[in-house]
Amino acid sequence: MTAPAHASSVAAIILAAGASSRMGRPKQLLDWHGRPLVRAVAEQALAARLDQVYVVVGAAGAAVATALEGLPLHIVANRHYAVGQSSSLHAGIAALDSAVGAALILLGDQPFVTTAIIEQIVGAWRATGAMIVAPSYQGQRGNPVLFARTIFPELLAVTGDQGARGVLAADPSRIHSVAFDDPRPLADIDTLEAYRRLAHSG
Repeated sequence: MTAPAHASSVAAIILAAGASSRMGRPKQLLDWHGRPLVRAVAEQALAARLDQVYVVVGAAGAAVATALEGLPLHIVANRHYAVGQSSSLHAGIAALDSAVGAALILLGDQPFVTTAIIEQIVGAWRATGAMIVAPSYQGQRGNPVLFARTIFPELLAVTGDQGARGVLAADPSRIHSVAFDDPRPLADIDTLEAYRRLAHSG
């Protein structure tokens, strides 16, 4: 089944509220080829021409918001970011308006998720009407993952420092997979060593 025309709006939610405890400084603000890392991720989402783009900020929230100035997106403040990733997921979903038929959840530290990847995932949802659409990079599931509105209550029920992994595992038959050959989108930036290696390779 295809996505209903009246609910085909897709919003991106970029989770960028973490405290970067392993990094020792806000990784959202690391330089990524001349611009802050979070801005690089947001620009990829914006280039995909989604209906709305939201960025959830928490730790270093003011600085992250400043790094995104001038971009046509919405900043969502997560005052409970210390609870973990679930709190950012809740804040992002709660910010969506009723016209949004699906949300694409991106992580603010995965700069190799390209506009083309986003467009293919959204296109697969529009074509299939699947409840969940997830990418597979050389056979390994990764991000970003798209969730239809029918899944939002399950996302809002996630607790603690975890994302939507439990929602994905609850019923794999709901997931439509889109295959990609490039494994680089699996990389996230948690340490300075990873940042230096990935920035050089990117």
